[in-house]
Amino acid sequence: MSWLLVLPIAIPFVTAVAAFLMRADAAGRWISVVGSAAALVAAVALMQEVLAQDVISAQMGGWPAPFGITLVADLLAAVMVLITAIIGLAVAIYALADIEPRLERLGFHALYQVLLAGVTGAFLTGDLFNLYVWFEVMLIASFGLLVLGGRPEQIDGGVKYVALNLVSTLLFLTAIGVLYGVTGTLNMADLAQATDRLDPALLTLISMLFMIAFGIKASVFPLFFWLPASYHTPAFAVSAVFAGLLTKVGVYALIRTFTLIFDHDTGTTHTLLLWVAGLTMLTGVLGAAAQNEMRKILSFHIISQIGYMIMGLALLTPLALAGAVFYIVHHIIVKANLFLIAGVAQRLTGGEALNRIGGLYKSAPLLAVLFIVPAFSLAGFPPLSGFWAKFVLVRAALGIDAWVIAGVALVVGLLTIYSMTKIWAAAFWEPHPDGLAPTLDRLDGRARAAFLLPIAGLAALTVAIGLFPEPFVVFAERSAEQLLDPSSYVTAVLGAGDAPAGGVE
Repeated sequence: MSWLLVLPIAIPFVTAVAAFLMRADAAGRWISVVGSAAALVAAVALMQEVLAQDVISAQMGGWPAPFGITLVADLLAAVMVLITAIIGLAVAIYALADIEPRLERLGFHALYQVLLAGVTGAFLTGDLFNLYVWFEVMLIASFGLLVLGGRPEQIDGGVKYVALNLVSTLLFLTAIGVLYGVTGTLNMADLAQATDRLDPALLTLISMLFMIAFGIKASVFPLFFWLPASYHTPAFAVSAVFAGLLTKVGVYALIRTFTLIFDHDTGTTHTLLLWVAGLTMLTGVLGAAAQNEMRKILSFHIISQIGYMIMGLALLTPLALAGAVFYIVHHIIVKANLFLIAGVAQRLTGGEALNRIGGLYKSAPLLAVLFIVPAFSLAGFPPLSGFWAKFVLVRAALGIDAWVIAGVALVVGLLTIYSMTKIWAAAFWEPHPDGLAPTLDRLDGRARAAFLLPIAGLAALTVAIGLFPEPFVVFAERSAEQLLDPSSYVTAVLGAGDAPAGGVE
């Protein structure tokens, strides 16, 4: 069974090595696509096993938990690995046309696969120190992708990106050190038991350190400034995978630790998280409304939508957590797709500033339709996936009389419509200011296929989730039940007997 947990991590690393060795040849890009497809197959196999058993775990190197390296997958981890693989394959195909040969020779495909390995490893690790290791793998690979090409704006964005993420790393390491000092363990299943014997005030203080560290990674208020300063600078394929996956690792870490380890003082921590959620939604959507470039608008909307996910964690009811899980999956698909579409729009119109583009509805109606699907889903239009994600979260808030956060969520949805309408009017409806006719015929057949295949596939997935939401909602509810009752997670890692609890007696 351990191979099911290892393969989704090992395949991208092997692909990265092969792609790097072939970086000077056209075969390198196809190695990336084939490796991404293989990772998707492995992710599907892992999901099938988790659906059958609820939680699976493996101990690396033969060391028993909590002393060795643990890999573990419950329903939340499995779906995050699966959606990572889906986005990984979509962006790898898109990169066939988006990434210049010069960037391929500099190692784009190797860095891209290392990034996917880091993201997957973060979802599957059962140990806080190894979560830090996977964060660093992600940071190194993402910084390389961010500055690849060396344009001044890339360097500027990259410095801001790394500087604030290094602050997060230092806080994370500090929190890990303090937590290990008082518990004697960093295995998350073991910590679920060990923290029950700690002084609640001390544990609340430690949890705040983790909240800030993961909050920077997730780009929540007021720790989000690195994201809009950097996500609009690299190649569109890079922006898309960043937008879809990177902040979600921070959200995942918050959900995992604050349901498994720091579940002792929900009055303090989750009240704070609720304020953070509301302010993140509002500042993100207002920032988007003030922008005049496609990727900058979409970057601020990442921040806004993160607020909905944190809202589900903060409310901490079964329905709210189910809404958070549903929202994460929906948002990864939709947001990555919007950045992919923005790349095609830029290629056809020659720019990103809204006052310098236009004419896409008349000249490229297929692209217009493909934009409407994720844009309307992001805004919460029925019957698309975003409607059901928002509906579940708002219903959860109203169910416990959290009227204010429910109202904020609805208002932010309306403001999201404004931003999406602004992009639609400028890029698609109004004529191009220079009289150009930005048709898809401007792309050769290979480029059209590489661009449109992943965009259409992700749009179809968004529609499918919206039209048939029941199995996805049921899955999210099962995942929420596991998060609120982590006994099966702990048992899968430590065993059914009296599990050790680190150095605490």
